[in-house]
Amino acid sequence: MQNRGKFIVIEGLEGSGKSTAIEGVMAFLKEQHIPCIQTREPGGTLIGEQLRKLIKTPFKEETLSPHAELLLIYAARAQLIEKTILPALNSGVWVLSDRFELSSYAYQGGGRQLDLRFIDCLSRFCLNDLQVDWTFFLDIMPAAGLERAKKRGKSDRIEQETLDFFARVYDAYHARLALMTRVSCFDATLPIPE
Repeated sequence: MQNRGKFIVIEGLEGSGKSTAIEGVMAFLKEQHIPCIQTREPGGTLIGEQLRKLIKTPFKEETLSPHAELLLIYAARAQLIEKTILPALNSGVWVLSDRFELSSYAYQGGGRQLDLRFIDCLSRFCLNDLQVDWTFFLDIMPAAGLERAKKRGKSDRIEQETLDFFARVYDAYHARLALMTRVSCFDATLPIPE
């Protein structure tokens, strides 16, 4: 019987270096001859990527309500779990994801100040007991992360939020991290090799 793959998630605020970290982890896993794929949230599937566009695009004519945003994210997550994550894990392939469940608690729970009990219900319904094997959190203060993110070019709808929003996200991340055991936190302001 084939061993189940591992599910690894990299989390952090905008500008924390998640993409760079994922490249490094993917390279390391390949050097170890560990079969692996990478994905992202929201997105990672054909349908998920369409939902990502809706979530990330700022529309002048209409704003996306916080509740609709949360439901779209969970719709994309449910699709990603069923079509990508579980099939890979069950075939012995490791999955490395740019964001997952922790982001919902930080951004929609903390940033948007939505009821965490509602997020808990959605989480139980959509994840169906799927557990992350390990989370790497790249820690950077909101102002520093946003400054880095600005250098990438045009900001998406979420990156256009206020510093107060990202301060709430940061605090929510840390409140949730304090409850987790399978997590490693890194100072995202250090040079990449460190």
